[in-house]
Amino acid sequence: MKQSLLLDKYPVYSLEIAKDETTFESADAIINYLQSKIAAHPFAVEIAVFDHYTHTTGIEDHTIDPNIKAALNIVFCFGKMLPKPTMLAVRPRSIGVCELQDHFEISFLEVPNEKLHEVTEGWAKSIKNK
Repeated sequence: MKQSLLLDKYPVYSLEIAKDETTFESADAIINYLQSKIAAHPFAVEIAVFDHYTHTTGIEDHTIDPNIKAALNIVFCFGKMLPKPTMLAVRPRSIGVCELQDHFEISFLEVPNEKLHEVTEGWAKSIKNK
């Protein structure tokens, strides 16, 4: 798992998984898997799946890396506590699943709660299952 600062301010975790390192054959299959992880979690809730690729390619003057075959976000929330209004700024969570020719890239913003960050990171790492 690689940690970086996107645009010098967003703490992003990402993981590249070669297609021969996983049994998943598509971004949709990975999203289905993540949906099952969210459903099995004691208090996480799925909100939506956003097809970023379709959205972006539907805009007239769009720019998209030609190597990207699919780009999906699964949006969910771990919101067990709401101790102050500003917590809404870091919720809900999202995991990005990008399919390229020979690999997948999984990415998400750092989760403020360390234990829930470990859960999210574990879900991402478990996609590499060969």
